[in-house]
Amino acid sequence: MTKNNDLFKNIVDALVNDGYAIIPNALHTQLPSHLKKIAQNNTDFQQAGISASSQVHTDSLKRRDKTSWIDEDNSYQSEYLKSMQDLQDTLNRELYMGIQYYESHFAMYEEGDFYEKHLDAFKGSKNRVVTTVYYLNDDWEESDGGALIMYGEGDTPIKKVLPQANTLVVFLSEKFPHEVLASQRKRFSIAGWFRIDK
Repeated sequence: MTKNNDLFKNIVDALVNDGYAIIPNALHTQLPSHLKKIAQNNTDFQQAGISASSQVHTDSLKRRDKTSWIDEDNSYQSEYLKSMQDLQDTLNRELYMGIQYYESHFAMYEEGDFYEKHLDAFKGSKNRVVTTVYYLNDDWEESDGGALIMYGEGDTPIKKVLPQANTLVVFLSEKFPHEVLASQRKRFSIAGWFRIDK
């Protein structure tokens, strides 16, 4: 519990100061491998869609990852969701964000898959306020590709994050355009959003 309290404090401080947090070794050490096994055995992955309105459609020129929504399972998915619920409570208590719920999905990038630069909060929408990305991949090297690139003002790259297991990235959804570079091997993560539109 102490580790999580320290983790949440670090995230709050980073969001206030920088708008983003990148935390290696964030959660329980074995959690990523258990979640990765669940993802690898999952047969419900669907081609991910894009949307700038109420209409969602697929476009393989913009993104090629596949996704599968996460739900309570009284096991490792529930453990992850409980951590995110605790983070939500902390953000609401410390930053008065008014977050109402959290949604998340497994994301699978096969060799050659990518996601071009985009914002998670669509123009004119305040639904997604904070984005999370949690990585599940062991022994990831620079040459494996699949890095997250975050951009600041003027489309300037400010961070490059390798999708290494147990790294948690948290950032303000409407502030940071980001992309996923083409992956050179199968890559798993959990993407999530704290939302205020329920």
